[in-house]
Amino acid sequence: MAERKTKKKSEAEILKEALCYEPRNAGIALSDEEWERADLFCEGYKKFLDLAKTEREAVEIAISMAREKGFSAFDPDRTYKAGDRVFYNNRGKALILCTVGRQPIEQGVRIVAAHIDSPRLDLKPNPLYEEAQLALFKTHYYGGIKKYQWTVIPLALHGVVIRADGERVPVIIGEDEGDPVFTVTDLLPHLANEQMSRKASEIVKGEALNVLVGGRMFRDDQASERVKLAILKLLNEKYGFIEADFLSAELTMVPAFHASDVGLDRSFIGAYGHDDRVCAYPALMAALDVGDPTYTVVTVLTDKEEIGSEGNTGLNSHYLEFFIDDLAACFGKAGRRVLSKSKCMSADVNAAFDPTYGEVHERKNAAYCNYGVVVTKYTGARGKSGTNDASAEFVGEVRRLLDAEGVQWQTGELGKVDEGGGGTVAMYVAAYNVDVVDIGVPVLSMHAPFEVVAKSDVYQTYKAFAAFGK
Repeated sequence: MAERKTKKKSEAEILKEALCYEPRNAGIALSDEEWERADLFCEGYKKFLDLAKTEREAVEIAISMAREKGFSAFDPDRTYKAGDRVFYNNRGKALILCTVGRQPIEQGVRIVAAHIDSPRLDLKPNPLYEEAQLALFKTHYYGGIKKYQWTVIPLALHGVVIRADGERVPVIIGEDEGDPVFTVTDLLPHLANEQMSRKASEIVKGEALNVLVGGRMFRDDQASERVKLAILKLLNEKYGFIEADFLSAELTMVPAFHASDVGLDRSFIGAYGHDDRVCAYPALMAALDVGDPTYTVVTVLTDKEEIGSEGNTGLNSHYLEFFIDDLAACFGKAGRRVLSKSKCMSADVNAAFDPTYGEVHERKNAAYCNYGVVVTKYTGARGKSGTNDASAEFVGEVRRLLDAEGVQWQTGELGKVDEGGGGTVAMYVAAYNVDVVDIGVPVLSMHAPFEVVAKSDVYQTYKAFAAFGK
């Protein structure tokens, strides 16, 4: 049989291949072995999601994992050498991991910074009340949410209570099999004509996000608020605290469901908290897997990003700067000089293109599921307000690195120019005179109680951070 002749490419086809840019779909480009590695990596990620639903829990788990890999608490009065591994725990709500590299510290460090807080419903300082024989918690939502999405779903209570005697009492209710769960009730459609006429941001108002916690009365009918009293009795018996102890507590309601595979082909993960634990977990794993790095690798798992990175555990404070100062001092160098030579991947998510809502995206500059980790040169709102705009030189450096390491990657903006926007921690790290670019996972249904990501994108993000820290 005669061999089939290969069709000769036209001049236009040759030029198109040489000159035009076409993002590579990771789903097509990945080998079966690469898919298997992605699936396996995401099994660990799903377990992390289920165990780390608050920033405090994420820090506890990360420290436990780090100790197993030879990390120890940072001591600014010690001398360190290449290969040493340390961590700095900032108040149990933010964490820095560091592996000392072979190059002198004054050549700069490689920073990966992700956040471990997510939108949620925080209990108010005086939350418990009774009305109509129902006991409820008052909440104050944390971060940017669509309030109506947080009704009629199962919720779990997480957090800590500091009793009057100073004892710290951890609380988790709603996660174990057999545990009760909680919920925010909603109005039945038969009586919701007025509610449904409101604009979406007011369908459920902030003060209506009240969590149902009980309805069984205390037996003594001489007391008032007997349902509330019965709830306080249960909490006192199990945890040893009284109502006044709510004043010195951090308690939050988070979705009670666990991370799940999504789709008949199991190519997606649906869960609470992908923003930004879907970047924090790959960053953590890359930090733990660092071998003998050229430059010192610093991985930051930070708090408070969802409310502007404020407070002493957010990156708008100076704890990262102070850590670098102390680390540099161990080598007799100035922290500011180390930072000015440093480079950073701000590990945060971007909005994945959703064809159901394609009108909010500019398709040539949107991020797509299964196209790999997304490099976001700038975020911000409209006229790039509130953003770090990475330099062409640094984006070019990252581009060469990802290509050389075989990482599937794409670029993306956070929606159309006038559609809205958002921010990351990038501008706070850049304020230290550090080269910074955002890089992370595209997410569907971002900030919802149940967000969705593609497994292949999660694994490519890990590969990117691992390559950056070599």
